[in-house]
Amino acid sequence: MVLVEILLPLNDNSGTPFPTTLYRDVQERLAEKFGGATAYMRSPANGLWHEGGGGSHHDDVVLFEVMAETLEATYWQTVKGKLAEEFRQNDIVVRATNITRL
Repeated sequence: MVLVEILLPLNDNSGTPFPTTLYRDVQERLAEKFGGATAYMRSPANGLWHEGGGGSHHDDVVLFEVMAETLEATYWQTVKGKLAEEFRQNDIVVRATNITRL
């Protein structure tokens, strides 16, 4: 079994919040394909990263989780690209971890 996590920003690059309907749509699409999807939206995660040149960036993100039987890498690459376009981002973090369900 694989746990797939997607991190989506709360705001666009100018600081304008995305409408909550965007996140509901993402969750619904994932739930339809995988039978369920969890979205952590009440307490957004706070991201901070540094790039070359000494600058740092901050982002508040929503975490989505999906459990799948197998990792369909091509499918997730496509999802990642579509979400990057939808949320007007250069990149979206999608990570997968093999898990044992107890």
